[in-house]
Amino acid sequence: MGMSESPKERDDGAEKQESSSLQPQGPKALHTWSLFRTLGRLVAAESMPSGALPEAAGSGLALLDLPAELARRGYQSAQLCHFYLASRESGYLAELRAAFAEAGVEIECLLIDDGDLTHPAQAEGHQDWISTWIEVAEGLGAARVRVIAGKQPPSRSTLRTSALRLVQLADRHAGVRLVTENWHALLPDAAAVNELLDQTDGQVGFLIDLGNWTGAGKYAELAAVAARAETCQAKVKTNEAGVIDEHDYRASLAVLRDAGYDGPLAMVYDGPDPDEWGKLDEAYAILRSEYAADSVGSRPGWRTENLESRRDVS
Repeated sequence: MGMSESPKERDDGAEKQESSSLQPQGPKALHTWSLFRTLGRLVAAESMPSGALPEAAGSGLALLDLPAELARRGYQSAQLCHFYLASRESGYLAELRAAFAEAGVEIECLLIDDGDLTHPAQAEGHQDWISTWIEVAEGLGAARVRVIAGKQPPSRSTLRTSALRLVQLADRHAGVRLVTENWHALLPDAAAVNELLDQTDGQVGFLIDLGNWTGAGKYAELAAVAARAETCQAKVKTNEAGVIDEHDYRASLAVLRDAGYDGPLAMVYDGPDPDEWGKLDEAYAILRSEYAADSVGSRPGWRTENLESRRDVS
């Protein structure tokens, strides 16, 4: 039996417990798309074959300096856009990996933001291109890599094709957990997400984005897939002036809480106000208060999951 606590020690412990309950689960995290302007609208050469983003050298914060800046602002985890990387050479990847490690910031997920596994004529080529970027995720030591499921409308054929190619990629790259997201034409609703994931038999995980789906049924659709999520892009919605829609953000976070979600919460801001860091601070304040409201933050803190157990599911 341990020594009995003094009244002061009990008071200090209560203060610490109260303080911890004000924290959202896990580390302060963001999606680096939130910093597109901070990084000078950087899009590396040949990183976006579709042309969805114009190539630009970037004139802002250098990517190699980003980890230290994230740490300075209290971030411990980041989802990293693939198109920010200036090179896929091993030396550059080692330097970038070291910069994140030295700053104490985890690369929780590398986001491959191009490619179409359901392209009617070029799906195999897209799959091979995506595979080269998954190798980059492995080289960076990322816990996860997000792959777009497809850009064609959902049908039995396109969903089956996507599931097959995603599983092939997961089998080819056992060193990183492959996840997909409720994004682009193939996955416009919960029914499509669930059908796709069912066909991957646990070999592909799910990243839930809180802002990709809109409309009156948004929260019901999110609720129908939230229990399957292992990571999250906690995206804020804004009006034309850049004011965050606090009601929408809280309602979306409540969907996750109700589903028992306990994974990362990578904040996303892409509104018109250029003060990206300031808007992320606003989002974090809402996130903190929302989790403090029902003491979710008093649960054990998030840790990188045992991804090996997920990879072994077949």
